[in-house]
Amino acid sequence: MSGRGLNRPSPRERPDRARGRLRRSASGQSTVELALTFPVVALALLLVVQVAMVARAQILVVHAAREGARAAAVGSGAAAAARSTPGLQPGRRSVSTGGGGSPGSVVTVTVIYRARTEVPLAGALLGDYDLRASVAMRVEGPAAAAAAPPP
Repeated sequence: MSGRGLNRPSPRERPDRARGRLRRSASGQSTVELALTFPVVALALLLVVQVAMVARAQILVVHAAREGARAAAVGSGAAAAARSTPGLQPGRRSVSTGGGGSPGSVVTVTVIYRARTEVPLAGALLGDYDLRASVAMRVEGPAAAAAAPPP
């Protein structure tokens, strides 16, 4: 035998080219994972923002119904009070009043609002919502208003 085999480095001493390739492919793997998961995470974030905007609109609709019911209970214009609630676009809401009349009766104000889903991508997935709130209050009479303690 010749001395060629004796001078060859052992596998532990050899520079590991395959290990270097694995390191490069592992960094490529993390880039591919990021490229695949980023759109999903971004869409989930946009969906959360859109749901928060719809929840805000629902809170404003309930507030408008309460304002309208309170105005109707004390004898003011219920529809005008409900329509004057800030944050709701005028063309997308409707206010209806039922009941009322004599003191002690119950007046009901219903507000319906069409909430647009305006967040890109997420809005197209969810579509628009009709939000509704109804509030009933007892109509106050002149005697009840006079007997009420001042705030």
